[in-house]
Amino acid sequence: MFHAENRKRFIARTQGALVIVAGYEQMQLSGDMAAPFLQESNFWWLSGIESPGWKMIIDGARGRATLVRPALSAVRQIFDGDLTDDQALVVSGADVVITEDYFDQELKQLARAHPRVLTTLNKVDGEFHANPAQQKLKARLDRIFVAAETCNKELAELRAIKQPTEIERIKKAIKITTDAFAVIKDRWVDYKTEYEVEADFTQYFRRHNAAHGYDPIVAAGPRACTLHYHANGQKIARREAVVVDIGARYAGYSADITRTFCESPSKRVSQVHKAVADAHNAIIKLLEPDLLVSDYIKKSDEIMLDTVMSLGLIESRGDTNGYRRYFPHAVSHGLGVDVHDSLGAPRYLRAGMVLTVEPGIYIPAEAVGVRIEDDILITDTGRQNLSAMLSTDL
Repeated sequence: MFHAENRKRFIARTQGALVIVAGYEQMQLSGDMAAPFLQESNFWWLSGIESPGWKMIIDGARGRATLVRPALSAVRQIFDGDLTDDQALVVSGADVVITEDYFDQELKQLARAHPRVLTTLNKVDGEFHANPAQQKLKARLDRIFVAAETCNKELAELRAIKQPTEIERIKKAIKITTDAFAVIKDRWVDYKTEYEVEADFTQYFRRHNAAHGYDPIVAAGPRACTLHYHANGQKIARREAVVVDIGARYAGYSADITRTFCESPSKRVSQVHKAVADAHNAIIKLLEPDLLVSDYIKKSDEIMLDTVMSLGLIESRGDTNGYRRYFPHAVSHGLGVDVHDSLGAPRYLRAGMVLTVEPGIYIPAEAVGVRIEDDILITDTGRQNLSAMLSTDL
């Protein structure tokens, strides 16, 4: 079973430690409406539980996993339903389910034999309000155990190397996404607005048992220079370049693919697109196992500096501030359960890692933005472009 095997590998990595982790809580959207829920990725990877409020105890010394059921009011159960104990055990491969009422009692019993406990605590960069579940659990553990330490690093390093099941799920998410892109590209001349494009992707994903892995981006003309533009509500002009950054989520894993389309491109749009496409291909060719990540970043930056200069946007390779005005984001990130999956801060790329390659050039003064993104698996001998079946043509 997938999640039980994940726990087995994690237990080996932590040398049989006691680990207690929390899934996310349900958050309020507005009034009495709940915000859309997505489970915390480490908790899902270890447990498979997609419902809010659950916790898991992993007793590494005994190889035993206990799920902790949240306390739900009768009203919540009627309106939202409830995951049964049997369903939770089947999904997770855990040994037993206890209720929240017995959680503190279980913790105190465990603390007699385990003064040290591991848990997860995601970093928050200040842009968002964190889901409170992990902080609440950490405070609870701090009161009962001598030491409550985090194990995010160990989990990130494990999750960075994708197992065969994970690679197959990512490939399926990519196949759904590239098939949807092909359908949309064939219909491109019929689209008059950004929201029509988004709507057809959404329909295609849902008809293939998938969902959006992240907020879709359909950004025409000047809006393509806003990297995380999500409104997708404006008209598309025939000569505007349109950045379409969309990925399906399937069976817990996401694709992340970007193409730039234009019905009647100007000479400048075609020039920028070709420059980005050439950089994209050159950067992909750098990827291989045992490549120093610092070397990859350095060489990618050199390629993008040359690209920016070739378009007449800066005059000198030393103009790093100017360079970053036109290419302000990283060229790659990990991909998996999270669309920005951690690779565990590795020194070298390793076989089994999946990462994106997404160069882009953004020129606000010209109302032109172009980005091309593919999903790459590092193999034992090189790399495999998992989304290569989708043309990068304008």
